[in-house]
Amino acid sequence: MGRKFFVGGNWKCNGSTEEVKKIVASLNAAQVPSQDVVEVVVSPPYVFLPLVKEFLRPDFHVAAQNCWVKKGGAYTGEVSAEMLVDLSVPWVILGHSERRALLNESSEFVGDKVAYALSKGLKVIACIGETLEQREAGTTVDVVAAQTKAIAEKISDWTNVVLAYEPVWAIGTGKVASPAQAQEVHVELRKWLKANVSADVAASTRIIYGGSVNGGNCKELASQPDLDGFLVGGASLKPEFIDIIKSAEMKKNA
Repeated sequence: MGRKFFVGGNWKCNGSTEEVKKIVASLNAAQVPSQDVVEVVVSPPYVFLPLVKEFLRPDFHVAAQNCWVKKGGAYTGEVSAEMLVDLSVPWVILGHSERRALLNESSEFVGDKVAYALSKGLKVIACIGETLEQREAGTTVDVVAAQTKAIAEKISDWTNVVLAYEPVWAIGTGKVASPAQAQEVHVELRKWLKANVSADVAASTRIIYGGSVNGGNCKELASQPDLDGFLVGGASLKPEFIDIIKSAEMKKNA
C-alpha cells in the first residue's frame, strides 16, 4: 500500500468572510485528482472553520491551525481538541515554526500537544524544520531528529500523523529547498523513524514538504520518492493551489 499524496493548505492569519467564500467557491469548482490519489485538507483560521466546513466540497477536509495541550478550562484565548472534535474538524496543525518561534513553543510542548490531540481522535499535521543558522552550521538532521524524537517519545501510534518538514528559512521567503535538499532530509527522517520507532512506521508515515511551494516548483518536488505531499502557505490562498493538488499525478504516474 503506497503512501497517499497529501496536500494541506495553511491559510495562516488571513481572510475575511467574503474572501473565504471566494476561495471555497474556487476549490469547489476545481477539477482535481480523485480521493484515492490525493488527500486535500485546508486550514482556515478558527473563526472561519464552521463556514468552510459547511460549504467546502465533501472530498476535501478542514484542519485547525492549533489546539491546546490539554482539556479546556481556564485558558483564555485557547481552543481545545475537544472543541474541534465537537465541530467535526478532523485535522489539526501542531508545532508550526511560526508558533515555535513567535510563541516559544518547545519541542516537548509540541510533543505533548500531538499526543493529546491524537488521544481525542484528531489527526495531526506535525511540523518540524531547521532555521537558516542551523542549516549553515550543518545541524539540519540533528535538529529535525530531535524535534521528531520529542513527538515519538509521547505517542505510540503514528497512523493519524502526517510529518511536515518545513525548513524555516524557506517559509514565505521565496527560497525553496531544492528537490534534492528536500529529498535528502525526508530520507534521513525516514531512517530515523526506522531506527527509533519501527520499519512499518517509517514506510507508512507520510512526510510532506512545506516552504514556498508554488505552482511552478510543485511537480519537480512531488517527483521525489520520499516526498509525500505538501503543506502550502501563501499559495493555498491563490488559484495555483489547484496546480499543487494536481501535482499528485506525478506520484500516480511514477
